[in-house]
Amino acid sequence: MAKSQHYQSLQNMYLAAPINQLYQPTIAVTEGRAAIRIQLQEAYYHSAGAVHGSVYFKMLDDAAFFAASSLETEFFVLTASFTTYLVRPVATGTMRSEGRVVNQSKTQFIAESIAYNAQNKVIARGNGLFVRGRHPLKDALGYGVR
Repeated sequence: MAKSQHYQSLQNMYLAAPINQLYQPTIAVTEGRAAIRIQLQEAYYHSAGAVHGSVYFKMLDDAAFFAASSLETEFFVLTASFTTYLVRPVATGTMRSEGRVVNQSKTQFIAESIAYNAQNKVIARGNGLFVRGRHPLKDALGYGVR
């Protein structure tokens, strides 16, 4: 499979995930990198009127995960650990996360990600360890669908 086809298949897989029906994200995957964008809405708020930390985590983990997945063409990648640092609150506009692989071995990837608000200010950072799973990518929901 060509790299560009693999990246498109990963994008299709991400958009097919049932959780993303709630977030309606966009995604772009390239070699060792991924960028995701969502439009923020009140449904993502905690009781104090700002976006809940789980949304920050999802955006950071997803960007790092798909950056790692871009380098693995056979098996589904799994998040083994992920650390999130919340920098500033956000409530409106868009949230964008960008992930990149910073190290890889035969069986694992270390990736980091940064989330930005609509004014391009850093709102969160994260880093994680990702490992090759046993589930073939070809069997993942949406992978390979055009």
